[in-house]
Amino acid sequence: MTIRRMDHVGIVVEDLAAAVAFFLELGMEPEGEATVGGPWADDLLGLDGVRADIVVVRTPDGHTRVELSTFHSPVTTATAPNAPVNTPGVLRLTFVVDDVEDVLGRLRAHGAELVGTVARYEDIYRYCYLRGPDGILIGLVEELR
Repeated sequence: MTIRRMDHVGIVVEDLAAAVAFFLELGMEPEGEATVGGPWADDLLGLDGVRADIVVVRTPDGHTRVELSTFHSPVTTATAPNAPVNTPGVLRLTFVVDDVEDVLGRLRAHGAELVGTVARYEDIYRYCYLRGPDGILIGLVEELR
């Protein structure tokens, strides 16, 4: 099987605190938060100078997570659906797969285009973003552990 599970949905927002409050009020639970940036984030997103704050919330059963993020840099002025990955309102559906390169190759046959590069985050995972039909952003994660 190609897909093992859906990992998370990522949503870029302008007001991170307000978005977190909304999802917590909805009944989701906080899982963690971080500030990300650096070469691996630039490679993954196909952007330069990435600096973003991220908060992850999850459903009470722990099976579904939403990653809420706000970007401090680079600044975007584009709009969805074919906007850069850091545009407010752009959704990314992310799936854990057995082999990123294999899945990417098969999806390219259906018009998928790689956004940045296949980035490696330490010895934890390989990750890439691609655009599918109508500009939908799909994340593919290959766990290395």
